[in-house]
Amino acid sequence: MDTGASRIRLIAGLGNPGSDYERTRHNVGFMVADRLASELRIDWQYSPTWGAIWAKGDVILVKPATYMNCSGEPLSAVARFYKIAAEEILVVLDDLALSLGRLRLRPDGSSGGHNGLESILIHFGTDKIARLRVGIGAAPSEGAVDYVLGRFFEEEKPLLEKTIKRAVVAAQCAIENGVLAAMNVFNKAPEL
Repeated sequence: MDTGASRIRLIAGLGNPGSDYERTRHNVGFMVADRLASELRIDWQYSPTWGAIWAKGDVILVKPATYMNCSGEPLSAVARFYKIAAEEILVVLDDLALSLGRLRLRPDGSSGGHNGLESILIHFGTDKIARLRVGIGAAPSEGAVDYVLGRFFEEEKPLLEKTIKRAVVAAQCAIENGVLAAMNVFNKAPEL
């Protein structure tokens, strides 16, 4: 089954749980998922069985309640329960290689060094999982961990807000029209 032609039934936003990580660069996937849940008017609930926070509407939204590097286990548990194939999932995650404001959709591929996505690919046993990478800007040459676990700078917040809105629209486009159609629109540099 071609991911680009598959219907997206589940969107997973990646991040770390807890107030210490709220609004950090590494949690931009959670931010997009939260905004998408608001747009779809669906409420979050916690499942200790899955180790995930989830919301169900026409599409299922998931935020793994484990730390980023263990995202695959809760996501695969939800997918198994709802009988959702890997090709029907869109993962939303942060990307250091993209400048803030940029998005990159792909139907499949490697983790690109992102430990959360790597965990998901391992648990599903395939790289045929669509992903929406949200640019958070490059880290200083030293201190990448502190950078991704740090909050956005005050001057970045207006662009962050626009980026989150655009990522939500990209996810909605992927749901309605497929990943390949969304790629053609949202992989281009935005006019922000």
